[in-house]
Amino acid sequence: MAVKFQRFAPTIGSAASNSRDPILLVHGMGSADTVWKPIIPALQEVGEVITCLLPGHGGNPLDPRVAMDPYSLAAHLHEEMAREGIENAHLVGNSLGGWIVLELAANFPHRVATVTALAPAGLWLHPFFFRVPGTDAAKRIANRTNKFAHIGLRLGIAQQLGFSRVSPRWREISYETMLDATRAMAISDGYYPAWDAFLDKRFDTPIDSSIPITVVFGEKDRTLPAKTCQERSLVSPHARWVILENTGHAPMWDSPNEVVSEISRHVLI
Repeated sequence: MAVKFQRFAPTIGSAASNSRDPILLVHGMGSADTVWKPIIPALQEVGEVITCLLPGHGGNPLDPRVAMDPYSLAAHLHEEMAREGIENAHLVGNSLGGWIVLELAANFPHRVATVTALAPAGLWLHPFFFRVPGTDAAKRIANRTNKFAHIGLRLGIAQQLGFSRVSPRWREISYETMLDATRAMAISDGYYPAWDAFLDKRFDTPIDSSIPITVVFGEKDRTLPAKTCQERSLVSPHARWVILENTGHAPMWDSPNEVVSEISRHVLI
């Protein structure tokens, strides 16, 4: 399988019901399933949680049979969901993962109960036609520092260098989260293939109004700023938009309680 899944059962004794559709979490470009650690325990209070590793991410090798553009990744994830026995799911995605879950809802609605897109890519005014110089700084830094990240990330200057662009609350991010993210970025062989695959593309496919959609952006998202990368007209009109204060490109790190609340809103409908 080109997609690897990991299941987390509902918390014993919680109000979660095993009969509910699971919550499927889809990480972003250069990331991994570890990005969801801060919110998985709280989501287990709501229902079963499933994380996935996309091809070329988190040590999962690239698969030459799978194209890396968002639609193709969504189509492949749809196939792998069926293979895994996931008939229907509440989809949650961050960044590229947000774009992927929107594509799943638009093109494979029978697999989708609801969508929560956290800082989704693809909602830009104009498609990118080339890699913007400098925007791969996180990848280059991770490649160079991975071997000693477990030491360097105990220093404030290294934390600031690696995470201040992603999060206005970088001082509050745990050491484990930073280390996981750095290691995931360093070994993401799919980072540049995924980047090249979304050039000249954006998300603009209608999603049936029967599928609830919530789009969440941080007001301080420097990766996908509001002026150029949060075009609301590209998402179906019934989508609910939420802007979180003092939050960057990884809302599940900066505002975990609010993100869990937004996901739970869908699951508990």
